Amino acid sequence: MFLSRGSTRTKLGPDFQRVWASVTVSSLGDGMRFVALPLLAAQLTSDPRQVAFVYVAEQLPLLLFGLLSGAIADRFDRRRILWVVDAVRAVIVGVLAVAVAVHAMTVLLLAGTGFLLGLGQTLYNGAWSGVVPTLVASPDLTRANARLQSGSLITDTLLGTPLGALLFGVCATLPFAVDAVSFAAAAVLALTLSGDFRPRPQTTPNPWRTLLDDTTQGVRWLWQQPLLRRLCLTSGITNFVGGGLIAILVLYARQTLGLTSLGFALLVASFAIGGVAGALATPRLSARYGTPRVLRLAAGVTAGTAVAAGAAPSGLIAGTCIAAYGAANLAWNVTAVSLRQALVPAHLLGRVGMAYQMVIGGGITLGAALTGLEADSFGLRAPFYIGGALLLAASLISMRSASNGTPTPSRGSRVHTVRRRTGDTQATEPEHDR
Repeated sequence: MFLSRGSTRTKLGPDFQRVWASVTVSSLGDGMRFVALPLLAAQLTSDPRQVAFVYVAEQLPLLLFGLLSGAIADRFDRRRILWVVDAVRAVIVGVLAVAVAVHAMTVLLLAGTGFLLGLGQTLYNGAWSGVVPTLVASPDLTRANARLQSGSLITDTLLGTPLGALLFGVCATLPFAVDAVSFAAAAVLALTLSGDFRPRPQTTPNPWRTLLDDTTQGVRWLWQQPLLRRLCLTSGITNFVGGGLIAILVLYARQTLGLTSLGFALLVASFAIGGVAGALATPRLSARYGTPRVLRLAAGVTAGTAVAAGAAPSGLIAGTCIAAYGAANLAWNVTAVSLRQALVPAHLLGRVGMAYQMVIGGGITLGAALTGLEADSFGLRAPFYIGGALLLAASLISMRSASNGTPTPSRGSRVHTVRRRTGDTQATEPEHDR
């Protein structure tokens, strides 16, 4: 069992270190863009619906193309998908930086750029679903996912967002230029991964026709697994709330809490501070208390801290609440992702992972759209209170899932051999919900 107590710690290997480096470098640029996009949108308009529209556009491709990206990842070289997508995104963000420099941006153009970047992220996520499980042995999955997510949070939210806000204050072009460079560097690092990352040989003369058929297999498999189905539903509700709060956070920080652009960035960074602590603590918590208790605790804390953040009278208190929310959120993510990796058969990793993420993406997109309307109608604090109630419902679902225990991996999951760069085989068991 991948979360068994007293498991032996092993080295994660040089290929994993390259993957970690690629993720952390790219995340630094992502963090800058994450804070720069809403700041740029807020310069163009003060309408919360239009600000949320930019965020919705970036999340929409996951909902539209998530299943297809998973099927592509289960048929083609996953490493090639990673480096090609990052290379293309480097070009897109570079063009965005030029457009900002010449003052040619509009809300519609900003939303269109976000859509293209979101499409790239969707393709990236599909390939990513099967990379880490082929590099990391079964007992080390939780540790590997914790390291990846904590590293991403440090460079993305803790370093990238305040740095992005500072650079945006100096020159609005700078955060996007750095993001373009980070994508290019990540593409080079992904290109250096050694080994065969093709999930299976191509045996059909018309792979594109069967590719369309494959898109439904992940959905069917996920639906037939009660535990993962409930975890997926819980994740969908959690991201519905989180996506909505992110979409209006810049306006909440400025108009309700009276924070500057740097204050907004620090508010976002507080999530990372808590998230890193939560991610790093999760392997030990899971080993000591087990998956069910970690899931129950994490789900309950997110509900309470969301309401507290909405009621906060100052930026300091709001940041403290958001930090606690981040710790619980990352503890949930690391545990749920590792559990999913252990239970999904290797040849279905891309499709099941993207079916799961499509629910998450749908929650984020719908949450961002509806939260913009909520904030416009009832004020900027209302989404936090409504979100807290929804997270409470999600915590009840999580308790039911956790109470059923954590099943052992089924036949055909990552308890089988996979090809490694040496040509030998090694038992592994498996994604990064970046």
